[in-house]
Order: sequence, then C-alpha cells, then structure tokens
Amino acid sequence: MFIPFRVLGGLLAAALASRLFARIWRLVDKEEPPDPEQSQVSLGKLATALLLQGAVFRAVRGLVDHGSRQAFRRVTGRWPGEKHAPDPA
Repeated sequence: MFIPFRVLGGLLAAALASRLFARIWRLVDKEEPPDPEQSQVSLGKLATALLLQGAVFRAVRGLVDHGSRQAFRRVTGRWPGEKHAPDPA
C-alpha cells in the first residue's frame, strides 16, 4: 500500500534535489556543473560537483521519504517500515 507514496515521493525528491543542487552549484561556480563525459574537466571540480550532488540528492531523498511515511501514517494509521532503530548490539 505504501508503494504509490514512495514512487510519488521519489519523483518529488528528484525534482527538489535537482533544483537545490543547481542553486548550490551557482554559489560554487558560475559555469554549469561538469559532467563525467566531458574530456576537458578537472578532476577536482568534477569530484566536488559529484560529491555535492550526491549529498544533496541523498539528504533530500531521505527527508522526502520520511515525510511520505508520516503522510502514509496520517492517512492509514500505520507506519510503513521499522518503528524503531535496530539495536546495534
């Protein structure tokens, strides 16, 4: 039952993360972020862009996923997934 929430959340997260990354990258560099397929790109700039993009996408996806789980609980009264963090021991 949670799958539609998760799919919509994933689409929303991707759109939000893409826009957020673009805004953050403009603070780093005025040029477009480098692409791994470009032949004349510095490894430092490429690594910076990829690390930043990955961090932004992961953070936004996690926040949107948690929010969609909260919405699911409000609608159904049930929490999808684990209710508590697993015991580390």
